[in-house]
Amino acid sequence: MAITIRPVAAGDKERWLDLFKQYIIFYKSNLSDEQFELNWQRLNSDFNINGLVAEVDGQVVGFAHYIFRPSTWDKNDFCYLEDLFVDPAIRSKGVGRALINELEKIAVAKGSKRLYWTTAPDNEVARKLYDKVAITDRVQYKIIF
Repeated sequence: MAITIRPVAAGDKERWLDLFKQYIIFYKSNLSDEQFELNWQRLNSDFNINGLVAEVDGQVVGFAHYIFRPSTWDKNDFCYLEDLFVDPAIRSKGVGRALINELEKIAVAKGSKRLYWTTAPDNEVARKLYDKVAITDRVQYKIIF
């Protein structure tokens, strides 16, 4: 199975939206139509949210959203993987790993010293992959307003 990873493009909107809605449902969350549209507009502008999509046989089957953020620990920005999702029908076929690998190349090319992300503790499928490609040495705390 050939997996192609590329930047998100204007023609991806319908499939991206379908996958992103599945992602939000997976996390038992809710976004307004306005927020979905705002995310799409940000991905397709100079705003600091970037997107990759994964294609198999010409069909978009996954995505990754990422940002670069300044760091107090290094002169170069760190890369944060905000969202990663693969169509459940094609999971465990290397798509998630391919998205992370491509993002790692992008981060290295930009001079970033760190690519990092978080996931829910009960997201066992994703954690199996993450445990193979990265280390975890931090605990996340958050205050939700």
